[in-house]
Order: sequence, then structure tokens, then C-alpha cells
Amino acid sequence: MDGANLVDLLGRWATGRGPLYLLLTARLRALIDDGVLPPGHLLPPDRVLAKLLAVGRGTVVATYDLLQQEGRVVRRQGSGTRVAAAQLSAARVVDGVPANPLIQHMLHPPDGVQLLTCAAPDVPPPFMVEAYAEAAERLAARPHDLGYYPAGQPALREAIAAYYRARGLPTTADEIVVTNGAQQALSLLTGLLVQPGDTVLTETPTYPGALEVFRHAAAVVRGAEHGVAGALRARPALAYTVPTASNPSGAVMDVPTRRRLATLAAEHDVPLIDDEVCAELCFSGETPPPLASFTSGEQIITIASLSKVVWGGLRIGWIRAAAPLATRLARLRAIHDLAGEAVSQLAAVALLRRLPEIRRDRTAVLRERHDHLCAELREWLPSWSFEPAQGGQTIWVRLPHGDTDAFAQVALRHGVAIPPGRAFDPVGGQGSYTRLHFLFTPRELSRAVAGLSAAWHSYDGTHHPTTTHALIV
Repeated sequence: MDGANLVDLLGRWATGRGPLYLLLTARLRALIDDGVLPPGHLLPPDRVLAKLLAVGRGTVVATYDLLQQEGRVVRRQGSGTRVAAAQLSAARVVDGVPANPLIQHMLHPPDGVQLLTCAAPDVPPPFMVEAYAEAAERLAARPHDLGYYPAGQPALREAIAAYYRARGLPTTADEIVVTNGAQQALSLLTGLLVQPGDTVLTETPTYPGALEVFRHAAAVVRGAEHGVAGALRARPALAYTVPTASNPSGAVMDVPTRRRLATLAAEHDVPLIDDEVCAELCFSGETPPPLASFTSGEQIITIASLSKVVWGGLRIGWIRAAAPLATRLARLRAIHDLAGEAVSQLAAVALLRRLPEIRRDRTAVLRERHDHLCAELREWLPSWSFEPAQGGQTIWVRLPHGDTDAFAQVALRHGVAIPPGRAFDPVGGQGSYTRLHFLFTPRELSRAVAGLSAAWHSYDGTHHPTTTHALIV
């Protein structure tokens, strides 16, 4: 395909809002993701494409650089810019960032591989049957209900509001919008609050699914390695944080830092998303107060879901926001899908009523598996470093040398898929880190560590002796 044909495919790429390089990036991203520009395809040189599009060379350079950070192209001196290889299993992009393994492995799960990439419960608990039975009874009592509630079933919105009131945060049902998981909550909020070219501030590292949403909106994503509080003075269009049982580290933000963060968001009038998806999974048994508890302003927006504490397949999430914003979000959701699925929402009412029991049992299991994983790593991979998690489902691990893009490929050949650390960084840093979840049973975790240990010794070039550990898993 020559440059003229590419220009035809790009179409009216410059007609949107925002900087030209972000508009061009968005269009090229779509062509790559849709397979129109296949893996290995050579893109025109910077100067050539700039001339064809009648833009400055800097626009094309910035576009190619951003696509490289996202792992969609590979740039090499002397060989130009090519579409990255479409490897869907812990793919390595030598000079860029790999595609989000969380999404890739959901779309194309590799056979015979232990997935340490997707961190969500994979077995629906037995009490879900009871919750759905109760939902069926509720439906039988509502024979003339159309079921279209863009903001969510009234009973569930009230149950979620009551949940926050029980945590000391005054909340009404008008401040709740039910979503298909927290991922849709992020998409709705970004669609409403972020325009192309706007700056979105995140922690570094952070949840890669959020980065995908912000990039899809053609936002400029900035990472704050030491927390977002100090960077709020720049007044980004949106800030995003995971202060409780953080993804990926499992850390829990202390109360003084929470108060300072909420105060600064209000002071600088910055919408701040408090992602509480794993908030009910703190190993201490106590759920810290949400950020909205520390301010009377409307800047703090809380999102959460039942996907981590109950089951990944239960796509029930929500947004807690000021009532006017909640109304706007409900209108936006109605445009996308009219309303959420009613039966699961009614089942969620029953699940929220049992949340203390569910939380207690779930955190006990996770704590045991966390401790087992940490012990196995210390024994079989003592050169790897990490801080034990305070909650959640994952730990953030640093390799002593090398990069996890390359090591992920070696690990895959030993039957274990891990996410490269670059996927958790807005600008492709964290190359020596990876995130490991502890959702597997102890026996499965031991098997995974055995695979990682064998892979590391192969990658490291050292001898890997046969051990009873490797034989019993």
C-alpha cells in the first residue's frame, strides 16, 4: 500500500476536536486494530506522510511515537515504522509497549497456559443461585414493568446508596448510576468529561484497562509516579486513582493522604475518579473510607463493581457522583444501550445485602493464597523483589534485570502468561516489572511459580536444577 492509498483510508481524520496528532493517532489506531493495516505493514516515513497530509512533520512524529508507546507500531533506525506483530499472548514489542494483555487474553485465550494476566474470580460462587432465585421472585411481582432504567433498577440504586451510607458517606439513589461493570463506568465518565487532547492524570503504575479507555478518547495521559495529588495543580481534565487495594500493587492509601487528595481535587476543581473495585478486599477486614468522605465538593466520583468480590462474569458496577452528573451519565448510557440487564441487577440487591459475609469469606481465601504466592516466590525466585499486598488480588513484582516484554515470551513457552509492566504505565515505563495475581488455588500457584522459575533460569542463563517442587505440582 502506497502513501496515497493510506491517505484515502485515513479519510476525514482531521475533522474532530483536539490536536492534529491525537486525531491522526486515533484514525491510525482504528485502522490497525481493525486489521486494515496488517502486522508488519510499513508505514510511510515521517516526512512523506506529513507532506501527503499537509501537516508539519512533528505531527506525524508525535503520532508514530504515541502508537509506539501503545505497542501498535515498532520503530527502528534504518527500517522505518511498521505495524507491530499481532501476537496475542504476552506479545513483545521491542521498542514499544505491548498490547494490553488483559484484553488480548480475554479475546484469544491461549491453550494450555496458566493466565496470570487477567485478575478476576473465574468460578461463580454457589450463593449466586440464591440471589438469582430471589431476583426471579421480584420479577414475578412486577408483571407490567418495561424494565428500561438507564440509571439502573431503582431497588439496586437504593441498595448501593444504603451501602455508602453504612460507610458514613451520605448518599441518595439519585447519585447512583448502575453500569455493566466498572469498565463501562470508566468509559461513560471519559466520554462525558474528556475531549480529544485533554490531559488525564493517573498513577504510575495503574490499571491498564483505564489507560485503554483514556487513549481511546484521544486524551493525553500523564502518569504521576508518586501519586496524583502533587500534579493536580496542573488542572487536568480528569484524574484517576486506585487508592484502596490498588491495581497492580495491592497497596492501601493512608487516611491523611486520602484527605489531602480529596482536598486538592476540590481546591483545583479537578474531577477525580476513585476506583474502589477492590476496596472490599482489604486483608485487614476493614474497608477504608472513600475519597468522597473527605470533601463536601462534587469533584470526587466513585466507581466500583461486584466483579472482584463476587465473580468476574457478574457485570454489575456503578458510579457514585453528584446528582446532576449522574443524570447526564444516565442520559449518555441510554444512548449506548438503553439500560442494563434487569435480572442481574435484581440479583445484585440480594448480593449487597450479604456483602459482609461475602467479603469475609473472600478476603480469607485471598489472604491465604497471597501468603502462599509470596512464600513460593521467596523460595524459588529469591532475586525477584516485591512488597506484600495489603489487599486486592495482585502483587507488583520487579525482576532484578532484563525486561518483562522479553521475559514474558520465555514464560509463555513454560506455560505461564504474565503481563509486561509497560502495559501499566501511561508512557511505557515499568519495563522491569510484572503483575502477578493470586486467584489460583495454592497448588495452581505453586505450579505457576515452578513455570516462572524454570523460565527465569532459562532467561537468566543459569542452571535450573530438577527439584521435588517441580515434580509435585
